[in-house]
Amino acid sequence: MSANFFNQIAQMGVNGDLQITIAKGAETNWIVSVLLLNESCGDSAKNIIAPLIVRGTPEELDSDFFEKITAPIQQVSGLMVNMESFMKQLEESQKQSAMEKQKAELQKKENEGKLKKYNDAMQKSEKLEQDKNYKESWTALPKIADFPEQAEAIRKRMTELEKFLAPSLFGEPID
Repeated sequence: MSANFFNQIAQMGVNGDLQITIAKGAETNWIVSVLLLNESCGDSAKNIIAPLIVRGTPEELDSDFFEKITAPIQQVSGLMVNMESFMKQLEESQKQSAMEKQKAELQKKENEGKLKKYNDAMQKSEKLEQDKNYKESWTALPKIADFPEQAEAIRKRMTELEKFLAPSLFGEPID
């Protein structure tokens, strides 16, 4: 007697382990339960996939068993592979999200530090101007190259201070 049972299982090309249970049914019928287990799939939803149950006489099972189980078992195999792929992508997305949050938090801290440095320099310049130290006030201004987003405000402040450093030759009054 030559059987090609295992060759037919191999040709199904499924990922995972087939668990096949054979039980005697009523009269001459047999009940065959086929369950695909894939331990590499991390999604717990795999546990709600019910086994495929086939009933029939030995002759019916010999002739149609693989025709009846191949398509459904291949579908379940593909589903589990997709579930595992999804879980890996979800995990990677969560890691990326955490990294992006850290990066955004770091950027926010850098921006806050930079803004504080800018504000401190502007306040120092204003205090020096109040003390009539115009040259030191102009020198204390933040550099445009360090704060390009504040360039307009820095230039305006420079212009205000320059009238004290280089008065107009045409007699415009100094405030």
